[in-house]
Amino acid sequence: MAREKPNDPPSPQLAPGGFMEQGTGSERSEVPVPFSNSRTHSEYGFARAVAGDLSVRTLLTASEPRRYPIEMMFFSTEPRTARHRLALGWLVAAAILLLGFTAGKATAEPLEAGMPNPPARPTKVNCAILILDVIDIDDVNESFEAEVALLASWHDPRLAFDAEAEGTPVKIFQGGFQFAEVFQGWWPQLVIINEVGLNPPNAIKIEVYPDGRVRYMEQRNAMLETPMDLHDFPFDTQRLKAVMIPFGNRKEDVILEVDQEFADATNEFVRREKSVNVAGWDLQKLDMAAGETAISVINGSRRFSSMVTTITLKRRSGQIVWVVLFPLVVLVSVVWSIFWVDIDSLPDRLNISFIGVLTIVAYQFVLLEDMPRMSYLTFTDLVLLISFAMMSATIPQSILIHSLVRKGKQREARQIDRTCRWLFPVTYLLLLGGVAFYFLRLT
Repeated sequence: MAREKPNDPPSPQLAPGGFMEQGTGSERSEVPVPFSNSRTHSEYGFARAVAGDLSVRTLLTASEPRRYPIEMMFFSTEPRTARHRLALGWLVAAAILLLGFTAGKATAEPLEAGMPNPPARPTKVNCAILILDVIDIDDVNESFEAEVALLASWHDPRLAFDAEAEGTPVKIFQGGFQFAEVFQGWWPQLVIINEVGLNPPNAIKIEVYPDGRVRYMEQRNAMLETPMDLHDFPFDTQRLKAVMIPFGNRKEDVILEVDQEFADATNEFVRREKSVNVAGWDLQKLDMAAGETAISVINGSRRFSSMVTTITLKRRSGQIVWVVLFPLVVLVSVVWSIFWVDIDSLPDRLNISFIGVLTIVAYQFVLLEDMPRMSYLTFTDLVLLISFAMMSATIPQSILIHSLVRKGKQREARQIDRTCRWLFPVTYLLLLGGVAFYFLRLT
């Protein structure tokens, strides 16, 4: 058996699946070594050999994973060569050029135009506010909630089309998406300026006819603030208003006019429906009138065309009369029973008077909870005030009677009681009649 020379290096043992470098200088190259089917790539390392040199270095590391050529190029932990840096530089330059081209193309595209201007100057818009139902009336906050329908129509020749060519006699844009995204024409942005809070529409629709006529319809629930006149409460009649303007368009641009078609329909509705779906109120009439509204700005005021819808409602006062006012009159009459009590019973007379006075105070607290904070007295306030004064007057009357009894003037004391039996009721009724006459003239 032949022995190898001591100076001769052992034959290269290349790991299956590795790479072998051969050649020197610029002639160095990598030769892939295929994997063995019986072992995985994690069991082998990376073998290198230099052609023409007797010494071969073999690196066999079980923990080093298999490396592919592209992995060796960009993800190797070994120092990168000039060829690797050049390839990476080309990739970065290509990415920068691609981003610059995309940005330049995006900025070159023109901006999408907004809503077109009104078709004429001024543009006449026939509109109406229909009160479908009054949901609630808040006396304390002087507001009411109603279900309303906003209707408007105008002429825009730019939207005219050929019905035969389009295959339809009318173009319909219904719902929030079609109204905001599909319809490209102009429309007046109708705003109720005394509306409180955000009340999105429940339904919206636009119809475009071949001659360019456009009809706009919107339905919503709205909370509206409006001043209330409560002088003759609970016999009051309220006129609730809804004021609508074309937001962003002055009087020179858009003029609102009352649509007589819907005005006549509203009058017929009032004649047919004598009540609305709100407890304690009767519908009297509904008026629509066009006018102007001035809105103050920094540089002065701007005038807008407006349309005001007035709802006239009369309060049903029967419940308040029988539940509040009638028991109050009976209570005052009961206090007058002290005029028949023995003149020597001062504690009994004072007890009856104080009970009546405290009851009037409780009445006032009950009524104030359902009334707004006002700077004037209503009819009910004056009735409470007169009742309070009449019952309070019985206290000094009882003290006077007791004083006369102590002085031995029983006859004068009894005469005063007999006079008060008719004087107090007559005075009370006269005062109530005067208050009622005053408010009837006021209304």
